[in-house]
Amino acid sequence: MTRTAAMAREDRGLNLDLDRRRRLGMVEAVWGADKTVDQIVAAAQRLRAAGETLLVTRVDEAKARVVRQQLPGLCYHPQARCITMGETMTGAPWQRLALLTGGSSDLPVAAEASVALACHGVEAELIADVGVAGLHRLMARLDHLTRFPVLIVCAGMEGSLPTVVAGLLPQPVIAVPVSVGYGVSTGGQVACMGMLASCAPGLCVVNIDNGYGAAMAALRILRMKADLPIAESRGSGSPN
Repeated sequence: MTRTAAMAREDRGLNLDLDRRRRLGMVEAVWGADKTVDQIVAAAQRLRAAGETLLVTRVDEAKARVVRQQLPGLCYHPQARCITMGETMTGAPWQRLALLTGGSSDLPVAAEASVALACHGVEAELIADVGVAGLHRLMARLDHLTRFPVLIVCAGMEGSLPTVVAGLLPQPVIAVPVSVGYGVSTGGQVACMGMLASCAPGLCVVNIDNGYGAAMAALRILRMKADLPIAESRGSGSPN
C-alpha cells in the first residue's frame, strides 16, 4: 500500500468535531496516545483546512518528531506532551487563572492544562511546589491567590493540597489527582479518592492526570462568570 493510500485510510477513520467551537466555545482536542502518526497528521490537515486550531494531547517525543517531519509547522510542547497548531481564541483580561502544583513532579499534568488553556486564550499563572509538606509555601501566597477567579490544583501522593486550598479560598477549585507517589499511592488512586472524599465543600475533581479536563472545566466556569457568548472569534496569536 502506498503512503498516500495509507493516509487516505487513516483519514476515513477520523470523525472530527468541527462544530465544537460554535457549540461549546472549545476547540477540538485529539487524543494522541493511541493514534498513529498518520492519524495525527490527517487530523492536523483536516483541522487546518477548516481553519481550526489543533490540539493533540499525550504525544511522546518520538511520535511528535515523526509527525513534525511531515508537518513542520506544528509546535510540540515536550513537558505537556502536546502538539498545537493555529490561532488561539481571542484573549481578554478576564481570561486568567492560577495553576498550582504540590511538587515539581506534578508539572507535566499542569503543563497539559496550561497548553489547553492557551489554545483558548486563557493565561495560567503557574504557582509550583506549594505542597502541604511545607505548608508555609502556600500560606505565603494566599493574598495573591485571591486575585484569580478559578484555581486548578494538581497533586499526587495523598492529594491533600486541593482540600487545603478549597478550605482557605472562596473561588472555584478544580482538583487534579496526579499519578505520583510511593507504594500505596497506586498510580494516583489514593490522591483521587482523597480528593473525592474531601471535606472542603464544593471541591471539583477530575480524573487522574487529566490536565486537559481540568482546563476545560475552568474554561466553562470562566465563560459563565464573564457572561460571554459561546462563539468567539479567532485571535491573531498562536498556541506555540
